[in-house]
Amino acid sequence: MKTPFLVAAYILLFLTTTFAQHQETNEKPVSYKGAKNQYSDTNSLLYAFKTGQHSGHFRSFFMATDNQQGLTDYFAQALGGGLHYNTAVFRGFQFGISGFYIFNVASSNLAKVDTASGQSSRYEIGLFDQENFLNKSDIDRLEELFLKYHFHKIHVTFGRQLINTPFINLQDGRMRPTGVEGLWFTTDKLNKTKLEGGWLYAISPRGSTKWFGVGESIGFYPSGVNPDGSKSNYHEHLESNGVGMLGITHQATKWLKFTIWEMYADNLFNSALFQLDMNKELKANREMYVSGQFIRQDAINDGGNADQSKTYFSKNGKAMTFGARVGIKSKKYDVSLNFNRITSHGRYLMPREWGRDPFFTFMPRERNEGFGNSTALVLKSSYNFPKSRFKTGLAAGYIKNPDVTDAALNKYAFPSYFQINLDVRYTFDKFFKGLDAQFLIASKFAAGETYGNARYIHNKVNLITYNFLLNYHF
Repeated sequence: MKTPFLVAAYILLFLTTTFAQHQETNEKPVSYKGAKNQYSDTNSLLYAFKTGQHSGHFRSFFMATDNQQGLTDYFAQALGGGLHYNTAVFRGFQFGISGFYIFNVASSNLAKVDTASGQSSRYEIGLFDQENFLNKSDIDRLEELFLKYHFHKIHVTFGRQLINTPFINLQDGRMRPTGVEGLWFTTDKLNKTKLEGGWLYAISPRGSTKWFGVGESIGFYPSGVNPDGSKSNYHEHLESNGVGMLGITHQATKWLKFTIWEMYADNLFNSALFQLDMNKELKANREMYVSGQFIRQDAINDGGNADQSKTYFSKNGKAMTFGARVGIKSKKYDVSLNFNRITSHGRYLMPREWGRDPFFTFMPRERNEGFGNSTALVLKSSYNFPKSRFKTGLAAGYIKNPDVTDAALNKYAFPSYFQINLDVRYTFDKFFKGLDAQFLIASKFAAGETYGNARYIHNKVNLITYNFLLNYHF
């Protein structure tokens, strides 16, 4: 039975809660929107602490999945909050810390297994602790604990922190984002070029309270099947010393930008990304944009384990994917047509525990990771109503995957599908300034053969997910 204190806390959180669904992977992480660097320096360390900056974030998240008739549905209501503090800069150094707590206020039995498919909740468990479905009140994490050094236009951070890159990113479509631990540097633009990268040795996936070594973090989420169709068995069987990353963004001209990312996952695999973005100003304050993207992946050594039944990336394995987009935008609207193709050379693999896809065709509540010989076409649109503070988004796509029985190119036995997302957001003002609301409906419908097998349908296709979020940043 909940104590009166907890009940009061729940009510208070609900009245003061907030949002921040997804960020693009090339954006600066802003989990705590009020957090900023303060460039002050005196001879007193105490002054640096006393003139530091604090910020906070309360969040409410209701999620429900309406599966095909006859299959089990799930719902959950989560409430949480966190605080962030960083000192002022003292002789180039800056200290920061943040933590977050979560309560499962109400939910269906997330551990309940659907009798037809043999599967439990897929989406809702990510709001809480995936290692312990029954944990409802002791869900907390020391999220950031770092020491940062500022030198001219270079910033180096050591410790637990939040980063946003094409391969490892916040993927904050639940209560808390993915966190990383290691050494990370960024630069301001140096002669039109921005550099960032570093070495990471620990990761705390979204939906977890613990920190894991790089190899240990993979397989925390459901892991699908091996290329031969046997159940994947790489969780806690992978060896890796860490992940090295380097990103280069060069603004060649006002309308032309190049982006290169290299990720070396020790003893696992290597991923390289090249992206070209072009913009052209049109009449009536409009802008046209065109982008192209290419990613190449190659296994390193045995892909994580000499025993190929326990490895992550098959020995000598490789994958390639390319995408394109074309769109037009103004201050009020943004419309784009997006395409992505994963070739038949092999599965595109990126640990889901580390982040979401960098593809132009990405839509919240699904990913195209784990596929080979897959094609996606997505139309995205958004419209702002500045005077009313509403923003709406509509996305529709078709994703053609290999047959669900083709284990070599379909890791999660996911059929081809259509997806439609409706996203409505509202920013409050005056008395409720700092509060944002979001309502997201994501629906997916089978477009490929499911053979009447519930495990190819449940939590995958022929469903609708409802998401209502409140976020309060201060």
